[in-house]
Amino acid sequence: MPLNITKIAFGCDSPADLRQWLESHVGAGEARITTRYLPKRIAEMAGGSLYWIHASTLVGRSPILGFEETGTGRHWMRLAPTLIPVRSIPMRPHQGWRYLEEKDAPPDLGSGDGDGRDTMPPKMLGELMRMGLV
Repeated sequence: MPLNITKIAFGCDSPADLRQWLESHVGAGEARITTRYLPKRIAEMAGGSLYWIHASTLVGRSPILGFEETGTGRHWMRLAPTLIPVRSIPMRPHQGWRYLEEKDAPPDLGSGDGDGRDTMPPKMLGELMRMGLV
């Protein structure tokens, strides 16, 4: 079972915004984000995904293609340029990234089975989740 990681979708106003950013890299074949430190458990991450957090909620995942040194002492996390929707679950925000075991990862939603949460305003989604309605 591959190891996954979580990260905040910093700078994205909505999951749709995140999807648009990822899909803008389709021509390059991968999207890249920069990280200062290489994960220590990198060998376990083969076949894993980066699970994106938006508005204190896991909203989707992008398969990890690998890691590459930038030449400036940092590393690129190479991602498939796609956002695979997952069943949204609350997730506390954190700095950097955190490991996510496969057993704790939310299941994918079926192809095209978006649950409408990516079009919902983040504040409304947060309130509905806090009340246990979604």
